[in-house]
Amino acid sequence: MKQVTKRYMREFFLSTAAYVLLIIVSTQITGAFPEASWRGLVAVTPVVPTIFMVAAFVRYLNGIDELQQRIQLMSIGFSAGVTGLLTFAYGFLETVGFPHMPLLWVFPMLIALWGLGTAYFSRKYQ
Repeated sequence: MKQVTKRYMREFFLSTAAYVLLIIVSTQITGAFPEASWRGLVAVTPVVPTIFMVAAFVRYLNGIDELQQRIQLMSIGFSAGVTGLLTFAYGFLETVGFPHMPLLWVFPMLIALWGLGTAYFSRKYQ
């Protein structure tokens, strides 16, 4: 495995571990203090490790070759387009009685579709 990939995986998994830990801790704290005015600040603390995840990914993109950058560009474009279309369509469905979809699910959808796109475009360019 290339050095840039090893660095990215290490940074990503450390950030993911911090994210999981902060989700658990922030959920426990906000649940224990339902009337506290600072609950909003505690509730968004899991966003901090995601900032490090994004920074690690940008460093990764800068370190990979042009073909891998193209694959990532195509994957991200696919992910953004499909996520946009799905959430746009579902917004119309909500107006006719479908249950509300929390915004919390948009980013995981984007990431999952990016993974599918990466798998597809990687195979395409082999």
